[in-house]
Amino acid sequence: MPIHPDQLKQLASQVLAIEAQAVEQLQSRIDDRFVRACDLMLHCQGRIVVLGMGKSGHIGGKIAATLASTGSPAFFVHPAEASHGDMGMITAQDVVMALSNSGETDEILTLLPLIKRQGVPLIALTGNPDSTLAQTADVHIDVSVPQEACPLGLAPTSSTTATLAMGDALAVALLEARGFTAEDFARSHPGGRLGRRLLLLTDDVMHTGEQMPRNAPDDLLRDALLEMSRKGLGTTVVVDGEDHVLGVFTDGDLRRALDRQVNVHTAQVAEVMTPRGKTIAPGTLAAEALRMMQKYRINALPVVNSAGKLAGVLNMHDLLRAGVL
Repeated sequence: MPIHPDQLKQLASQVLAIEAQAVEQLQSRIDDRFVRACDLMLHCQGRIVVLGMGKSGHIGGKIAATLASTGSPAFFVHPAEASHGDMGMITAQDVVMALSNSGETDEILTLLPLIKRQGVPLIALTGNPDSTLAQTADVHIDVSVPQEACPLGLAPTSSTTATLAMGDALAVALLEARGFTAEDFARSHPGGRLGRRLLLLTDDVMHTGEQMPRNAPDDLLRDALLEMSRKGLGTTVVVDGEDHVLGVFTDGDLRRALDRQVNVHTAQVAEVMTPRGKTIAPGTLAAEALRMMQKYRINALPVVNSAGKLAGVLNMHDLLRAGVL
């Protein structure tokens, strides 16, 4: 029987409300046990090995990936596979994080004697503080929820959301404790837009040498316009005989000059340029150049070295093509 659209909306809203409540209740469980778990992982000399079966396994894979990408080396091991050889992936230098809502998952309980025999610290995230897993763990973090969002109370929904959120809380706490930076994050994500934003430098995309539009201060305005047209960057940089940057001349400066009825055939570029315009240093993140362009509403930016000399010119379109935005 077809369900009314309003009923679908109501059911969806209920699910979100139930799961939001489950996550909110976790705040009261950020206590000394949470700190102890962080301490064990911070002092881990090996890897954080995450275990979980079924839906907890999917959550465990994501938690391991988040830890690994934020400065805490980690990987996921399937508990059933661990019983058939993969237990060799866990060493005495590691820390194990086991996920189980019931705390009685057979595949994980089978591994507990082996984990204990190796002396590996065990962190458990369960929904049952009285469970075997919780009682065996060196640190237990309670991720129990009042109810599942599934109307049958069967499909893991709120419980997996709560476990994932607690995993994120652990990962971010460790990130801060390690002093993990955006550059560190980029080195873990060299591909894609994120890596480009955090690793690409001005030097990688700027125009140099003969590609740089530049004029002397006593050049005629019409010569500056020709230089802008030839180089196609929407600007020309005004430099002295030793390439020290004196100012910039842009499309905006041209419009202002025309408003003042400046004669483009006789005026010198120094009369209409913007002196001491915005510049950026070599070796700066390209994302910072983009931020400056957006903030000051400019489309080009001279790259100027510590001696005040022109090293290159950046254009907004170059940054867009490089995937910085």
